[in-house]
Amino acid sequence: MKTHIKGLVAATFTPLTDDGLLDLDRVPELVDHLVTSGVSGIYINGTTGEGVSFTVDERCAAAEAYVSASGGRLKTLVQVGHECLPEAIRLAMHAASLKVDAISATPPCYFKPTSLDLLLDYLEPLAAAAFEVPFYYYHIPAMTAVSFDPLDFLKEASRRVPTLGGIKYSDTDLAALRACLEHEDGAWDILYGCDEALLGALVTGCEGAVGSTYNFAAPIYLRMWEAFERGDLDAARQWQGRSVRMVRALVEVCGGRPGLKPMMAMIGQDCGPHRLPQRDPLRGQLEELRQRLESMGFYQWISGDDRLD
Repeated sequence: MKTHIKGLVAATFTPLTDDGLLDLDRVPELVDHLVTSGVSGIYINGTTGEGVSFTVDERCAAAEAYVSASGGRLKTLVQVGHECLPEAIRLAMHAASLKVDAISATPPCYFKPTSLDLLLDYLEPLAAAAFEVPFYYYHIPAMTAVSFDPLDFLKEASRRVPTLGGIKYSDTDLAALRACLEHEDGAWDILYGCDEALLGALVTGCEGAVGSTYNFAAPIYLRMWEAFERGDLDAARQWQGRSVRMVRALVEVCGGRPGLKPMMAMIGQDCGPHRLPQRDPLRGQLEELRQRLESMGFYQWISGDDRLD
């Protein structure tokens, strides 16, 4: 089942109350913000959305809220991976009932599949449960420690998973990425998942990307993409450099991922705290981050200031 998703896909956050409960009333405003920012789709209940930290019912509720708020304005992809296969199948069936554009799944990562055949034994019934929609494998070895060669995966999965659409490719190995893009004359949709290296993926041949920072910094990447498409590589490099500076500030001040959700509050789209075991940065860290963002010009970059250094 072939599909093609282009442009930026924001990996959405799951809004919570201060007590750690779902706060889905915030979702419509978040979706309106994403539409206005220029992204083309949303990826729900993934790493950014803390999907693995929520119950199946909570994940279903979050998917319903985002798909409803999107109202067809954005492509909708729902991550349905779960350590328990029957629960993953339940999530896949629910996502299909919402008429989403695609489902996606991480591999089991506690009892890790020890061979590609075992991984596909898990994914085959999961994808079949949502036979109406394309399936994207979520390749993110840094988080799952499941690191089969993605090209080998495509070769085997294309035989066993009829609904295979492609891979959400969250890795920095551009050689393996290119091999996937070339396989069967570019038949498979490979969505890149490392925001701060997106320009390299565009040069390698990607046409779609899924990422956390597209929630609050989409204008930076869109200007980079526009510069790349018009052949202005110097401008594209400078815009990518701005992304790198922003991400480095997040890593150096907040340790990376913990600073992502608070960034939404900094642009006026508060998504609440994380759910344990993730913890929000301390107030002093957030103030330092805010100051670094201001000093580098981040708020001008996302407000439409096209001037380059």
